[in-house]
Amino acid sequence: MDNYMYMGTTVRHNRFISTLINRIFSRVESGELNAQHENCPLVFYGTKKSSTGFELIDVTSINDIERFLDNITELEYVSPDFMLFKENSYLRNKKETRTAGQPDLIVEVWSESNTENDRAFLQNLYATSPITEHWYIEQDSNKVECYMGREQLPDQYLTNVLVTQKGIEFDLRYLAI
Repeated sequence: MDNYMYMGTTVRHNRFISTLINRIFSRVESGELNAQHENCPLVFYGTKKSSTGFELIDVTSINDIERFLDNITELEYVSPDFMLFKENSYLRNKKETRTAGQPDLIVEVWSESNTENDRAFLQNLYATSPITEHWYIEQDSNKVECYMGREQLPDQYLTNVLVTQKGIEFDLRYLAI
C-alpha cells in the first residue's frame, strides 16, 4: 500500500505540500496510487543531539514487531514536510502517532526558520537510508536539490515536471516563482 504524509507550517510550505497532495489524490482516484493522508512523524534510532549514530529504521530487520510498536513512542522523531511510501515498508503504532521506515521519497521545504544545524541533521539522517530519495527546496527558489541515500542526484526545478528515480512524476510547475 502506498502511503504519504505531510507536515507544513508556512504559507509556501502549505501551498507546495497541498499541491503535491492534490496531485497524489488525482492519481489515487485514477487507481494509479493507493494513498492516505496522516500527520504521523517519522521515528529514528539515535538522538538529534548526536552528530553521528542516528539512522532511519529498516523495518524489515525488526524481529519482534509487537514489542517494537509498543516502544515506538520512546524513539526520537522528525516531521518531514512530505513522505511517500510506495514500495518501501513501514510500520505505524496502534494509535497512529508514529511511523517507522525508510520512505521512498522525503521532501523538505526550507525556510528561514530552519537553522544550518537542523538542515545538516535532517540531510544526514535521510542519507542513512540508501533506498530513500530526499528532496530539498528553498522557500524562495525553484531549485530542487535531490539525493538518493548519500548520492547527490542532478538538481530539478519547479519550472519542470519533477520525477523521482522510480519514475513518479509531480507536476508542480504552477508553484514556480
